[in-house]
Order: sequence, then C-alpha cells, then structure tokens
Amino acid sequence: MDGTIVDSEPYWMRAETELVESFGGVWTHSDGMLLVGSGLWGSASILQGRGVALDADAIVNRLTDRVQELLRDFGPPWRPGALPLLTELKRAGVPMALVTMSTERMARQVADLVGFAAFDTIVAGDMVTNSKPHPEAYLSAAGHLGVDPDRCIAVEDSLPGIAAAVASGAVVIGVPHMIPLPASAHYDLWPTLSGRTLAGFTAVFGARRDRPERTPIQPDSESADNEDVSNA
Repeated sequence: MDGTIVDSEPYWMRAETELVESFGGVWTHSDGMLLVGSGLWGSASILQGRGVALDADAIVNRLTDRVQELLRDFGPPWRPGALPLLTELKRAGVPMALVTMSTERMARQVADLVGFAAFDTIVAGDMVTNSKPHPEAYLSAAGHLGVDPDRCIAVEDSLPGIAAAVASGAVVIGVPHMIPLPASAHYDLWPTLSGRTLAGFTAVFGARRDRPERTPIQPDSESADNEDVSNA
C-alpha cells in the first residue's frame, strides 16, 4: 500500500519527525528510510531508540492517527498508474488483496478512498504475527482469496516486501519508489505502474511461472487466466 498504491511515505516521515521531536530528539530523512517496508512494531523499537518514551502500541497508534489525519486533510497522493490499473483489474474480475504492514484501520481508509471496492480482502500489520520480510501476510492473503500463492502476482516497492512476497511463492514485480531495488532473478522490475495493464501482468506471469529461480527466498529469521494480484 504505502509507496505502491499511495505515496504516503512523506506523511509517515512527517509523523515520525513530529513524534521524535516532541521528545526532544532529532529524526532525519535517512532515519525514515530505515523504516520503509518494515512492520510498525519493529519501527517502534527504532523510534524508542531515538528517545520516544512510549510503549510500542502507543507509538503505532500515535503514528497511525497522524498519518490518517494527513490523509483526511490532504487526500491520498496516488502513485502514478495505480488507480487506472486497479480499475482495469477490477473490471476484469481479477481477485485482489491489499497486503500492508500498516494497521487495518489505515488500510481500510485508503481502500475506501479508491472509490470502489477494489480489494476482496485486506491483510494488515496488526492482523499477522510476523511482519515482512516473513511471508505470513502474503500466505494469509492467498488463503483468503482461496488460491495457491504461486497463482498470485505481488506488487511491491520495498526489499522487505519483495522478500516476503518471493518467499510466499508468488510471482513478484518490484516498482521502486523511495529506495532503489537491485535487479534480481527472483522478481521483475518495473520503473512505474503508469501505462501498465492486465496484459502486462499476464505476460510476466506466463514468463515467470515455470522458471527454476522461482524457488522461494527464505525470509530473514530476525526481521495466466484470472491471476490474482496482491498489492503492498
């Protein structure tokens, strides 16, 4: 969701900066980049290390409240091509899941702002035990859609998200935004979703499904006809 469908990272950066500064600390752009694609509760520990004297749940709630407020005040900054692509996929009857490490309440807010019921299911960070790069969220999404993960395409903008999606067995397309993504045999890279269509997904799926390099990447222990597309 964040960075793939909506360019909400500046909102998160603003919320993080305000929170850290309210405790007398300093938060830089480089600090914010450390959190891209990570689970909120893991991010909370980094913010605690910068002096935020709150427990993890309180940090997650404060950040989410602020980002949701910014979304209400300024609207969702849609990523190029995201809405036209969602519209085409929905019209074609392609089942879709929104897979994000943001909270469920924020994910539902963004889903509602799309303007139509794009997603058949939502899997958010407070709905899973293991954050990305663990594949739990993607495996859960495929389960809710009633399909095998290897019948899915996942679209991701971050390395933790890509690792999670690849480990689930899905075909993966990386669309870099805030952080560059290295070329890899494990996924395809698109510079943008602008101009992308269902035909493009079908082509990637057909080319990828039988390649030997689709063997799932194991996540870090610490940290087609009618294909299914999961957006994160």
